[in-house]
Amino acid sequence: MKKLILGMAIVASALAFGQKKDVNAQLQAANKEAMDAYSAKNYAAAAPKFVEIYDLLKANGQDNKLYMYYAGLSHALANNSDPAIKIYTDLVNSGFTGKETTYTAKEKKSGQVVTLDKATWELMKKNADYSDFKTEQSAGVEVDLYETLSLLLLNAKKPTEALVIIEKGLAKYPNNAKLKESQTSAYLQSGNTEKFVAGLKEQLAKNPNDPTNWYNLGVMQAKTPATVNDALESFKKAIELKPDFANAYQNLVYTTIGDDAKIVTDINALRKDKPDEATKLIDARKERFAKALPYAESWYKADPKNIDAVTTLKEIYVVTKNLDKVKEMKAKEAELSAAAPAK
Repeated sequence: MKKLILGMAIVASALAFGQKKDVNAQLQAANKEAMDAYSAKNYAAAAPKFVEIYDLLKANGQDNKLYMYYAGLSHALANNSDPAIKIYTDLVNSGFTGKETTYTAKEKKSGQVVTLDKATWELMKKNADYSDFKTEQSAGVEVDLYETLSLLLLNAKKPTEALVIIEKGLAKYPNNAKLKESQTSAYLQSGNTEKFVAGLKEQLAKNPNDPTNWYNLGVMQAKTPATVNDALESFKKAIELKPDFANAYQNLVYTTIGDDAKIVTDINALRKDKPDEATKLIDARKERFAKALPYAESWYKADPKNIDAVTTLKEIYVVTKNLDKVKEMKAKEAELSAAAPAK
């Protein structure tokens, strides 16, 4: 989402088109109020003033949608989702790009470069007093329209609508990283996990140094028994890139331990009639907890006030029979519980 940089050209433009004095006064007033509100970060107040400017200009023959873009941007910054979505959608559907062409020429006598409207610029080409006729086109705001509208729709939990906009944007800007990220998020939000994972892998192929994408890939891989080992590697890669990534350590712990409640149930069911098989499960359980221990300690180090990290670490110390550490974690658990706000 772009920050707005505005000038006062609106008033000069109105005068150039021979607006009536009362209309020009209204334009000046609305422009000042819009600029003052935006500069003060009062975006909710700025938005309707930009709409007013647009309406005044349109009523007098100038359909300058750039001011509707300013209004949409202000609504977005004010977290007014619905009007922002409507304005951005209308602008995208209208084909608006925000690109503007500037026409300049040099006055030979003074050497001064002057900015002209297109019609005057074309006429001046026949005037021997002017030279160096040039045009310059601004970058426009089309990319921002697609990026911002996609995020607005995702925040509004409208992934299907977001995907329509994202795909339309990617058709024009196929290498846009933000649209690709939004597309991946939209797949997840819409429940299309297969495309979500494919999107993560595509992003990681382009940028393998993104710890969040490695973490998200690990979360998805951990859901399927066949890709649990892949999940462990993805979490490790996330931690390698971001050593204090508490959530990645947490998922490493849980993925390494596995479904412990089920294992305990199986052990208890086998104790009486098949003690040898129960013992094998017990030994395997201890081995998993021992492997999870360094990840749990790192999780606690990264997030020492997280009671889940403390409780999990305590339980691992119980299984690995480190009684001194069990006592230490119990004390920490009680301390955090006492400090937690009452529900």
